[in-house]
Amino acid sequence: MTGPTGPDREAVRALAELLRKWWEFSAREGRPKPTQQSLAGRLGIDQTTLSRYLNPRHPSTAPLRTVELLHTVLRAPAADLPRARALAEEAAAVPARKSPHPADPTPADATPADATPADASPADPTPADATPANEAPADAAAVVVAPAPRRTATTRTATLRTALAFLAVLALGGGIGLGWSAFAHRAGQGGPSVAAAAASTGPAASRWPLARKGDLLWKARTVQYLLQAHGHAVEADGDFGAATAAAVKTFQAAHGLLADGKVGAQTWSHLIIRIDSHNDPKQAVVALQYLLNNTGTATDITGIFTPSTTRSLDTFQRARALPVTGVADPATWRALLASQGPAIHR
Repeated sequence: MTGPTGPDREAVRALAELLRKWWEFSAREGRPKPTQQSLAGRLGIDQTTLSRYLNPRHPSTAPLRTVELLHTVLRAPAADLPRARALAEEAAAVPARKSPHPADPTPADATPADATPADASPADPTPADATPANEAPADAAAVVVAPAPRRTATTRTATLRTALAFLAVLALGGGIGLGWSAFAHRAGQGGPSVAAAAASTGPAASRWPLARKGDLLWKARTVQYLLQAHGHAVEADGDFGAATAAAVKTFQAAHGLLADGKVGAQTWSHLIIRIDSHNDPKQAVVALQYLLNNTGTATDITGIFTPSTTRSLDTFQRARALPVTGVADPATWRALLASQGPAIHR
């Protein structure tokens, strides 16, 4: 693989140098430096790909999620993470290289194997001088026309089946319509509203995830950012270790919860912070922006609740069938946590 080209070549190389430095200096505090093979296994990628991420001479752009996981697994300095994120985002802007193997390998002047040549009759794709192995010779005309009645019978059967299926769909649609009308009538009489019923089946109805010691990346970072917002001095390193567990226990005890160091539904409900234009603690906003960005809703992680963050929040709420309020309420936090990638536990 040749080196990347384009205006972001330096960003790709600088990112590879930084990742290499993390790996080279990971052997400290009595811990051995992991082999590339073992490190690749923890990242869920192959060793060849990891080698390219760590090679400044022939670098390959590491995705932001891989960069963050490397930072956590290698216990790299916290001060390096913002620069690593910026380099990963800048490097990702390199235009995609054209593959030497196009998706359609058929030459422009060639006729695909399953296509009819332009000068051949579409009704008879068999060459005129060839006789298929399962058909009679060309002079047996009666055999050639014999299948026609069977095709006609098949067509009639298919038409009848289509008509019956159409009638069944009409009947089913009528039943659904009657059921929906009855449901709406009950809602109007004080029963559950349509919106509430729909919301109960959407992401907002998802359970709060369980975050505990040993969790890495999004679970750990979210807990750590929110603990910081509540005044606890924990490092947001993406590793739910002993220090984070101790801070969770302190927080739980202060709120009359079972101090087990695990963040479940009750602890989440106290830990999250309602964020709007009038209440926007910096580290809570960082947690919100981090989760939004992780769902694919492009969001700058600044710790400032800007109009841009509000628009990103609106986009997320609309996509998850939540009330579009631009406010990070409990339902929105829960949907955000449910929309993250797979949990990683060491």
